Amino acid sequence: MAGEARRIKGSHSWAVAVILLLLFILSWLILEETGEVNPVRDAFSRVLAPIQFALSRVSRPGLRALDRLGRLAAIEAENEALRRENAELRAEVIALREARIENENYRRQLNFKSAVPNFQLLSAEVIGRDPTNLLQYVIIDRGSADGIKTGMPVLAAEGLVGRIQQVSAASSKIVLITDPSSSVSAMIQRSRATGVVQGYSSRELIMRYIPPGGDAVMPGDIVLTSGLGGNFPRRLPIGQVTEVSHEDVQMFQEAKLIPAADLYDLEMVMVLLNFGPVDLDLQENAGALANGGE
Repeated sequence: MAGEARRIKGSHSWAVAVILLLLFILSWLILEETGEVNPVRDAFSRVLAPIQFALSRVSRPGLRALDRLGRLAAIEAENEALRRENAELRAEVIALREARIENENYRRQLNFKSAVPNFQLLSAEVIGRDPTNLLQYVIIDRGSADGIKTGMPVLAAEGLVGRIQQVSAASSKIVLITDPSSSVSAMIQRSRATGVVQGYSSRELIMRYIPPGGDAVMPGDIVLTSGLGGNFPRRLPIGQVTEVSHEDVQMFQEAKLIPAADLYDLEMVMVLLNFGPVDLDLQENAGALANGGE
């Protein structure tokens, strides 16, 4: 019985609470509709205002932190997009610059070919070189299949590069004029004095056997192939004199040169196909036989 009474009393309390809540809501709605002063709302405002203020103070730093995180995420995404765009632009600039350099190389070669219409020149790309720089040679992507033969001169738009030493079907080895084994009959353009240009270092040449005389060779003189010996055509630029030496005990003068072509950074060359080295011994033997026959 006592339990039943408590149950009935609890149900009664809940009913009273529900009725009071409904009356409260109804009163609130009537006061809001009539526009009269709403003491219920005012009472709740006075009670809730400090709570709202405290919650606002507590939550404000967190909201600011969340706002900053959002802005940082947006900035990072924008920076990443800019980095990608910059990388694409850099790649495009590099490609355009490379195309410009390649076009300039082709233009110089075309100008050179136009200046020497009697030369049959084959363009080739450098695909290898001595990694140690002890042996001055480069490898090109042309060979016997392209008509290249041993001994053919190799040129750049600026001047003489070297000579074909070895040939395979699809590639060839060029000995540069800076190699110690290289020897080119040469002539000073200004004075017409002759000598022999040999490899001296990876970036320099030396001209030997220059006749004595104060004006035979001077710094700044241009040195050309003389054509003597029959290994190279005449008047190809070899280099420019940088230093002259002549000791009293020596019969001839010597001069150091810088090559006309940048042999250290070669990318493209031209092989002179319609010129072959002349074997002077064979010529002399032929001449002796002819004289004997007469």
